[in-house]
Amino acid sequence: LKVGYYDKSCRGVENVVKWHVARAIKANRKSGAALVRLIFHDCFVRGCDASVLLDPTPENPHTEKTAPINIGLAAFDLLDDIKAAVEDRCPGVVSCADILIFAARDAASLLSNGHVHFDALAGRLDGVHSHAAEAQQDLPDSTFTIAELIQNFKRKNFTIEELVILSGAHAVGVGHCSSLRARLTAPADQILPAYRGLLAGKCAKGPDPIVPNNIRDEDAGAVAATIPGFLPKLRKVKDFLDNSYYHNNLARIVTFNSDWQLLTEKEARGHVHEYADNGTLWDEDFSDSLVKLSKLPMPHGSKGEIRKMCRFVNHH
Repeated sequence: LKVGYYDKSCRGVENVVKWHVARAIKANRKSGAALVRLIFHDCFVRGCDASVLLDPTPENPHTEKTAPINIGLAAFDLLDDIKAAVEDRCPGVVSCADILIFAARDAASLLSNGHVHFDALAGRLDGVHSHAAEAQQDLPDSTFTIAELIQNFKRKNFTIEELVILSGAHAVGVGHCSSLRARLTAPADQILPAYRGLLAGKCAKGPDPIVPNNIRDEDAGAVAATIPGFLPKLRKVKDFLDNSYYHNNLARIVTFNSDWQLLTEKEARGHVHEYADNGTLWDEDFSDSLVKLSKLPMPHGSKGEIRKMCRFVNHH
């Protein structure tokens, strides 16, 4: 993998990606949050091989995107549009895996006003395997304890510090109520009771509603009714990627059990305080952690290809 991999074979490809990502985020910042989530959900399973983008087919009805743990993944249409534009420019040259990394990098930069930034390595191939069971096995669940989270990240060679850094991505995006059910009955030492009430009210509104990961992105009405003191902290611009997750965590107003769990272990808790105190440090460390994520390789001996369409393997 190297920076500038396509400089000769597909000049300007990164600009094409960035133009599409910027346009999508201008229309709806949630698409940016979805791209940041995708880099993790792709790379943690079989390495960064765009296996998460494959649609189910009669031959393989249970691809990664059908896994319960991948509920709510989005931005697939946006990646289809980018891939089509790139194929027009340089047919058969740029992998979906690299497009996903470029797009996630641009999304993180745009959502953070440029504070999260890194040069993206490229030169990946697209995988031809995608299995829901592997996603269930490899990705950390929102119900995990701190011990399970640490073990899960350690399997991919990530430290406790990197677990805390990457959890900060929960400053943006949304979660499904099915992923935070345990929080609706958690005791007051684990979740601010007023926030628990806010979540319970929202989660009662249908079979599996979504709620903002970051209370600062909540609608004013819900906050006024439950935590009026928090109203001044609501953000004018939603889905802004910064260190607010760590402030929210220390105040016990985070959505998932796996978020709160970071406060239950000494080293992890120390890092939560560290990043709450120093937003610039988090910007830098999050950038570095995304680069490390982007280097996760395909399983040894895997075959890869350059897909023509990101949702389907090529038919040889």
